[in-house]
Amino acid sequence: MYVIKVKGVAKIPDYVQLRDEKFTLLAYFRVDRPDRSLEKVGLGDKTEYIMQKIKDLPFGQILKLDI
Repeated sequence: MYVIKVKGVAKIPDYVQLRDEKFTLLAYFRVDRPDRSLEKVGLGDKTEYIMQKIKDLPFGQILKLDI
């Protein structure tokens, strides 16, 4: 699974994209509101781990997560 952190501009907030091995979009959510989106894709129990990785990730970079 891959994580991409996207910087928002003006009134658009920062977003996170979760993508699978084929780079298909699994989830797209605001950095400050991950709960429902992660639960929908079955990662509700990994929210804390994913958000810690996102917090340290610079905008525009791709990070591979082994989940």
